[in-house]
Amino acid sequence: MRSPGDFRFSRRDLLIVGAASLTAPALGDTTSTFVAKADVALKPAVPGAPVMSKVSFNVNGQVRELEVDTRTTLLDALRENLHFTGTKKGCDHGQCGACTVIVGGRRINSCLTLAVMHEGESVTTIEGLGTPDNMHPMQAAFVKHDGYQCGYCTPGQICSAVAVLDEIKAGIPSHVSADLTAAPQFSALELRERMSGNICRCAAYSNIVDAVTEVAGSKA
Repeated sequence: MRSPGDFRFSRRDLLIVGAASLTAPALGDTTSTFVAKADVALKPAVPGAPVMSKVSFNVNGQVRELEVDTRTTLLDALRENLHFTGTKKGCDHGQCGACTVIVGGRRINSCLTLAVMHEGESVTTIEGLGTPDNMHPMQAAFVKHDGYQCGYCTPGQICSAVAVLDEIKAGIPSHVSADLTAAPQFSALELRERMSGNICRCAAYSNIVDAVTEVAGSKA
């Protein structure tokens, strides 16, 4: 009788046995059927025609009517359909804030919402805040304090900053508000917390704080 020590398998033997055990259930099937099944499994699903829908909203004071694929984000509708290219596509995952716009008085990441969800609403992009000849106070403050470098995140930063001051004025607390029942007060801590979703890869944060602080003081 052989001792347990005589039953030795190499790594190659184990791989062969394992492969044989995996293919054993398929031995009863014919080769042609197996190939047909594999071919079906590898074919990608054929997408259907896009579902189109009409949507109407007020963008920067003007009513706009579009017919878009129901999967179109508000960001893409603004940039590709209406050509408001000031709103930037950064991460396209709601993590950088470059696409921030103001909808119904609230700031949102336009890459995370569908255009058809905003039927009849009011949308403000950076173009709707001011122009080079007639700048919004926040735009002027960003220029004065060098609140940007490459400028890519700036439209979202400015839209967000304008909405932040309105949030504080409306008494909406943040995660750093010491008393949730008291009216929040503007401070650098409040500003940094509320603006934390707007990333500036050039790191002009201190200048952005200075710019928003100046505008907040003028509104006090």
